[in-house]
Amino acid sequence: MDGAENGEHSRKMVFVTVGTTCFDALVKAVDSQQVREELSRKGYTDLLIQMGRGSYMPSKVSGEDEPLTVDYFTFSPSIADYLKSASLIISHAGSGSIFETLCLGKPLIVVVNEELMDNHQSELAEELAERKHLFYARPQTLHQTIQDMSPESLIPYSPGNPMPVVRLMNKFLGFPTD
Repeated sequence: MDGAENGEHSRKMVFVTVGTTCFDALVKAVDSQQVREELSRKGYTDLLIQMGRGSYMPSKVSGEDEPLTVDYFTFSPSIADYLKSASLIISHAGSGSIFETLCLGKPLIVVVNEELMDNHQSELAEELAERKHLFYARPQTLHQTIQDMSPESLIPYSPGNPMPVVRLMNKFLGFPTD
């Protein structure tokens, strides 16, 4: 029999990454009952959280009667395989995580760490959200973003010409633009 009959093909994983930082507000947000219920309502079955240097420990949830299986880890030598196997990625606003996900063509919600001072990453995330390449949220609005999102509405990011992004990043960082 094929995998669809035993449920293999119906698994939809959400991968959350905070990179190498501490972003407990994001980990707490995805660990909330509100967000987990919203992800389950949207058809996601698994939530895997890469929690970085954070101290908040999310709850592991598993079992046949659980609509959403939750697991977590701190670091991995590479998150590429997690990104590739995910149906949805929820990420901090690090440019590396953003562009790696966009180049894979995966739906992405970028959550901004409002505790960072002079946060140019949020400006980049806002600009890419305005261009409809990703969804943008804050920890306290994540459940609403998930509820309202329509991944089909996203415009695929075309990494062909890096100059518009380079100019955008230079502008945000205060470097001269040509």
